[in-house]
Amino acid sequence: MLTLSFSVKLLHRNPLPTKQPRHFRTLIRSSFSTMNHDTSEHVVGPWYSVPELRLRDHRFTVPLDYSQSQSHKISVFAREAVSVGKENQDMPYLLYLQGGPGFESPRPTEASGWLSKACEEHRVILLDQRGTGLSTPLMTSSMLQMKSAQELVDYLKYFRADNIVNDAEFIRKHLVPKEGPWKVLGQSFGGFCGVTYLSFAPNGLKEVYLTGGIPPIGDGCTAEAVYKACIGPIITQNEKYYKRYPQDMEIIRDVVNHLQESEGGGVPLPSGGILTPRGLQLLGLTGLGSSTGFERLHYLFERVWDPVIVPGAKKQISYYFLNSFERWLSFDTNPLYALMHESIYCQGAASRWAAHRVRAEHEHKLDAVKAAKEGRPVYLTGEMVFPWMFDEIHALKPFKEAANLLAEKEDWPPLYNKTALNKNTVPVAAAVYYEDMFVNFNLATETAAEIAGIRLWVTNEYMHSGLRDGAGHVLDHLMGLLNGKKPLF
Repeated sequence: MLTLSFSVKLLHRNPLPTKQPRHFRTLIRSSFSTMNHDTSEHVVGPWYSVPELRLRDHRFTVPLDYSQSQSHKISVFAREAVSVGKENQDMPYLLYLQGGPGFESPRPTEASGWLSKACEEHRVILLDQRGTGLSTPLMTSSMLQMKSAQELVDYLKYFRADNIVNDAEFIRKHLVPKEGPWKVLGQSFGGFCGVTYLSFAPNGLKEVYLTGGIPPIGDGCTAEAVYKACIGPIITQNEKYYKRYPQDMEIIRDVVNHLQESEGGGVPLPSGGILTPRGLQLLGLTGLGSSTGFERLHYLFERVWDPVIVPGAKKQISYYFLNSFERWLSFDTNPLYALMHESIYCQGAASRWAAHRVRAEHEHKLDAVKAAKEGRPVYLTGEMVFPWMFDEIHALKPFKEAANLLAEKEDWPPLYNKTALNKNTVPVAAAVYYEDMFVNFNLATETAAEIAGIRLWVTNEYMHSGLRDGAGHVLDHLMGLLNGKKPLF
């Protein structure tokens, strides 16, 4: 396989004056110009340790809606990490924004990987984005407190990148000495948030690092364009998988046929949902797009069937496989991902179940039952959320009506400002993965052309999970692009 790796610096040809949308200008100015440092808004915990790291917890009380002075309050959690012995040293702050949407920041168990590299020179702030982890988590149980689907939608609309950035600014002004700027590292959806940050609050930024996280920034809803662009890479990853594990082609066809012939078109899952052929295809979400996904997927299918220990017993899918299937998808612990996923692409327009519509256009390739009957490879799907998931996945069933309302919602506020990005002066370095199944290479480079001064590192050495898999190399490379260690040309 050809291994490519090169760096590019993009300069916007005609920087224009920045004019932020009224919505965001009002939000940023009114919310933060009057901010004080009342300790009731910020509670700091004691230092504690994991191997080679010192950690402490920060809890902030922030507005649900920053545009309302009397807004309901929520709690946002962030964990500070430094190398042992550096607790009192004056070091720059680096905010880490996790991928998602709807996933909490990593829980450090030791100094390793990118975090170890970052802590060499920084105070790292691991933010649980609102609605995740310890930041007023929106779990299946907590969301059931809402009295109606519309009430839930009216609450969830405040859990996108715009308000994640507002939380970050709130935290920065409480943490960073003299309210100075800080650095941001955004992975995947965290990178989308980083571009929102560049659009609306660049004065809070010293440097930005993006890893597999350059979003499409077109007007309206770009979800349909995203899914259309990703179909080709999804098919390619399936073909690579079957080339590596040709024996799995027959196994997966047998599983699809078994599910289709079962009563109700599927088999019960341990949680109470149902595993259907189209549900089985969701394993591609984590199985096809990360560095060890192929191997994990193969070993999962190795144990798909129960052994026949009693002569004449019926063939059945093992509990091990069914339980593993649910743990792979994480919808029971992170339902916000399914509810909010398509909305991350929306600005003033509805998604209207874009992935579902795009899949229908390619059903001749993606129909699992037909492929199994015809002896063709069954293709797994990628990062797509479908309306039928709210019928088949137990944890999502209570939110079917809310999901449909979110899919039809049109009045989403802006997430990006092209004019501001064209005039960007914040140093930005981005890792763009050539074979990224989640963030399309072509769409990412289109957006990069709109961010003045951005430096790109284009590589196929890593998949979408390169930051996690690269043992500090990806972050070190990006830092080198901005600190002079990597030549400009």
